[in-house]
This record gives sequence, C-alpha cells and structure tokens, in this order.
Amino acid sequence: MTANGILQLVLYVVVLLALAKPLGAYMARVYEGRPFGLDRVLGPLERLIYRLSGVRPDQEMSWKTYAIAMLLFNFAGLLVVYGLQRLQHVLPLNPQGLGAVSPDSSFNTAASFATNTNWQGYGGETTMSYLTQMLALTVQNFVSAAAGMATLVAFIRGLARRSAQTIGNFWVDLTRTTLYILGPLALILAVVLVSQGVVQIFGAYAKVNVVQQTSYDEPVTTPDGKPVLDEKGRPQTKKSALTEQVLAVGPAASQIAIKQLGTNGGGFFNVNSAHPFENATPLSNFLELLAILVISAALCYTFGVMVKDTRQGWAVLAAMTIVFVALLGVAAVSEQAGNPILAKLGIDQQASGLHSGGNMEGKEVRFGIANSALWATATTSASNGSVNSMHDSFTPLGGLVPMWLMQLGEVIYGGVGSGLYGMLVFAIIAVFIAGLMVGRTPEYLGKKIEAYEMKMSALVILIPPAVVLIGTAIAVVAVGGKATIFNPGAHGFSEVLYAFSSAGNNNGSAFAGLGANTPFYNTALGFAMLFARYWLAIPTLAIAGSLAQKKIVPASAGTLPTHTPLFVVLLIGTVILVGALTFFPALALGPIVEHLQMLAMK
Repeated sequence: MTANGILQLVLYVVVLLALAKPLGAYMARVYEGRPFGLDRVLGPLERLIYRLSGVRPDQEMSWKTYAIAMLLFNFAGLLVVYGLQRLQHVLPLNPQGLGAVSPDSSFNTAASFATNTNWQGYGGETTMSYLTQMLALTVQNFVSAAAGMATLVAFIRGLARRSAQTIGNFWVDLTRTTLYILGPLALILAVVLVSQGVVQIFGAYAKVNVVQQTSYDEPVTTPDGKPVLDEKGRPQTKKSALTEQVLAVGPAASQIAIKQLGTNGGGFFNVNSAHPFENATPLSNFLELLAILVISAALCYTFGVMVKDTRQGWAVLAAMTIVFVALLGVAAVSEQAGNPILAKLGIDQQASGLHSGGNMEGKEVRFGIANSALWATATTSASNGSVNSMHDSFTPLGGLVPMWLMQLGEVIYGGVGSGLYGMLVFAIIAVFIAGLMVGRTPEYLGKKIEAYEMKMSALVILIPPAVVLIGTAIAVVAVGGKATIFNPGAHGFSEVLYAFSSAGNNNGSAFAGLGANTPFYNTALGFAMLFARYWLAIPTLAIAGSLAQKKIVPASAGTLPTHTPLFVVLLIGTVILVGALTFFPALALGPIVEHLQMLAMK
C-alpha cells in the first residue's frame, strides 16, 4: 500500500466517525418527537400526510400490528414496482421506447427493491424507462430504507420502555424518516453530485461524434432480422464505419443520492458507480462512499440517546468499526499484492518499465486500488451493493472479504436500520452466552433475556445462512442453475455462493461472471430476498414487543456491563464465530481453494 492510499482510507474512517454523533443526535430528536428545527418548516406537510392517509399519529401499535402494517406497505410497493415494469412500454417518460420487462425479471426487481436489496439482473439504461427508474425504483429506495429504520426504532423503544404494550406507530416512523432524514440528505447530496457532473436530465439519449472513427464488420440481415448466409453457410458481413456513439443519460443524480444514503445500491446505469455519469470525480466518489455508511454509523449514537445511555451506542459502533477496519485492511493488502503469477512475469518486465504492482483488473484508474477496496468493503458491510469496481475481478482473498461481510449478516454497520437491529440481536446472544458462563439469567439494558427472546434471536441469525447455503446447493445441482455458470471450478462456485449471499442478506452486489438474468436465478434469488428480509424483521419486532412489556431489573454485582471493552470483544467474537462456523466449509470450496491454487500458480 502506498502512503497516499493509506491516507485516503484513514481519512474516510475519521470523517465517518466524526459525523456519527451530530447526525445520530439529530435522528434521535426526530424519533423522540423533540424539536429539531426542520419540523417548523415541514411540520405542516407531515400533518397533511396524516390527514390525507387517515393516520392518527398519537395512536400507537402493538408489535403485531406494527409488523402487519410494515408487511402490507412493502407488499403494495412490490406490486407497484412489478406493474410499472410490465406496463412501461405504454406509459410516458420513455423517450427510448423501451419495451415491457419480462415477468421473471420484473418479479426479481420488484422483490429486490421492496426489500432494500436492489439486486439488478438487467442493464438499467437498456431496460428501464425514466418513469420506471423514478416512480418505481427511486421511490422504493426511499421507503424500503425508511421501513428498515422504522423497524429499528421500534426495536429500540422495546429496549427503552418498561411495562408497555406498544412500540410506536409504523406510519409515523415511516413518514418522519422519509420527510426529515432521507429526503433532506438526499436533496443535498443530489445537488452536490450534479455539480460534479452526475447527470440529471429528462431528454432522450445523446448522440455524439466519436473522437476516432473505427471500421467494423457488420452482420448482413434480411428485413425480418435474420442473418444472410454465404454459399458456405457462414453469416455474411459488410464493412461499416462507426462515426457516432449513443450516450445513455437521464435523471440519475436524484436516484444515486438515495441509493447510497438508503443503502439500496441499485445503479441507474449497468456498471453502477463505476460509470462516470454516476460517479464522476474523486469528490463524488468520496461523498457517495460516505453516504453508504453515514446513517448506519450515526444510528448507533441514536440508539444510545434513545436508551438514555450513549455508552451503549459507542460500544456497538466500536465493535462494528474494529471489524470493518480489519477486513478493509485484508481487502486492500490483497488487491495491492495482486496475483503472484502476474507479479512473477512482471519481474522480467520491470526493466522495460511495464511492471506495475497490484491488481487493477476490473478497476477504474481514476479510483485505483485503495478506493476500490474501500468501496467493496463499505458496500458489503452495509446492505448497499453498489460498486465502483468489479468484485468478480478481485483476488480470491480480496473477493472473500465482501462475501464474508455479507455472510456475517451485514451487521458491520449494515443497512440503514436493519444492520443495527441485527447487531443488537447479536448483543442479546452475546449476553446470553455470558450468562451461561457465570450461571446468571442474562440481561441487556436492564431487561431479562429469556427463552422467547432467544428463540426469536435464533431465527434472526439462522435464517440468512439457511437461505444462502440451501439456495447455493440447489443452484449448483439444478440444470437451470448450472446453465449460466460460465467459469468452471472454484471460481464458478464462488460466483453462485456470492449471488445467494447477496440475496440472502439483502445486499445486491454480484460476482458478475454469473449469468443471473434467467428465469431460474430471477425466481430463486427473488424468493431469497423476500424470505431473508421479512423473516428477520418479524422476529425482531417480536423481540421488541416482548422486551417492552418487561420491567427494568436494577443492575447488581453480577450484571455484565455492556458498554465496556470486554463486551465489545465478546460481541465481535460472537459475530465472527457465528460467521466462521456457518460459512467456512462453503468458503473453503470457493475463495479459499482459489487462493491456494493461485499461490501454487495454477
């Protein structure tokens, strides 16, 4: 690693942590109903929304009612996204005349954006109209993220309240999250991105003259599009000159801002944030990277404020940051080391000045290795999934890092809302393990952790691995799954494992060498996304409802403090141990054996 690369990584982590307290304090005021300034401006709009939708903001819900409201809202969003894709050819704001999206791809995309996964088996600029991009995808980027944050806030209320039957109002939490947090932040970021060259227009795709004309062989076809064959049965071609290029444009900046802030990740263009119209400059790259994790990190401080003990929030944030920094180091060092086979060849090239260290395959020269490794680590520690380089081209250990971060449950910062409530479930498991060690009933924040909470917690940590491993096993033996595994051996297995790790943890990034836009993968991954999102959210709300009903147990000499360095270590150990024991056999068949083969220069 160069000194410049290390400086960029350190600067990112420092700025991220510096923003956690002010943004976290602001969000706590929003959720607690205390004055925060923006309520004076947007308060009338909030009250108008409640009147128009028939919501009584003072009427709170039990956990079951809260869960039902969340599920119905997300199901309605799924139907809208599906319908807009299927009907986009007859709807306005489609200057390129793009046709209807296929049923299986529409289902996959609808499930993906409703669950905050944003897995994309399609190329945005060749598949989705402007209306679909804005009304279906961008809207879901807001509300799916807001639903995750609302679920987290309900969970925190469960920890903070005593002898209560309710955990808040889903519609109020959803509205306030969108109106006061995601909306203003996205507006500010979108304006800054436009200033950096990220496109935001509604006109048709632009045609420009190429800098250097190029000739190519163009297939000769009949009027109905069939190839014309010569006397030997080979397709005929003719020489043509390429004089102009079509540049895909559109209202991208508004979608890019919220895709990063809401840890959605779905790109306006096919190559996502590696595209210069999505991510134009080093400054836009830094700001988009910051947007991926800033809300998730700040929510840790929000949690501390809402439970009236900010030390708890700092402890959780410390655990997340330690794991993040360690795995960031592995990814950056692995990519900087590159492939030893190529490095060996480079020894003979150094005299000619051709040798350059590190793995630059699949990376933008303008971002380099450090920012590519940082983005890959950040996007998979959050449930973001956007990319500024191709993860499929990473070294085996460099690719293992983003894969394993997803397999840990995406609790290292994690998605907005979902990452922190996942980490808090791990905290409950950690205190349960500690309680078994000393023979005491485990407690967390003064609430006794009993059989019901542990059953629900077990569901939260077991369902994603089950989805990932079962889905991968089916894909590598099913005809439909094997048909589009184009890389043989260990790397092909890694691509399938990565795809189901991404879907089963609501991430959305991919090892793009796998042909995933097929009926098999669209359907299988779509159901994986739905199952993983909601079968985690429901047990989480069930835990919140159970904890809210309990009284606070006064701390005693045998109570395990959950804000100390010791607990931070225990929490990290619990997360890593679960991930290591669950996924090591599968990783050994993929990236680990790839790494050993690379070292053996095979």
